[in-house]
Amino acid sequence: MSNRSLMWVMVAWPAFLAACILELLVFAFVDPGDLHWLGSPDAISRQGVYTLAFFVFWLVTAAASSLAVILAFHLPRVNDTTMR
Repeated sequence: MSNRSLMWVMVAWPAFLAACILELLVFAFVDPGDLHWLGSPDAISRQGVYTLAFFVFWLVTAAASSLAVILAFHLPRVNDTTMR
């Protein structure tokens, strides 16, 4: 397995699991039907709110995981453009 593939596994899988846990925790306490945006009820269905929130959680946790992986590399390796 190449370093690039390994990095995607190290980033995407933990981010997916973290997004699942965040989704469970947030929507255990928040009802999507009660959400309001700028004072008016959302036009998005409950399932749409769940889906959008999950992808936002996944994106944020993937960014955090990516930053952790990048910071774990030594500086010369990060600057090496030939790393495949």
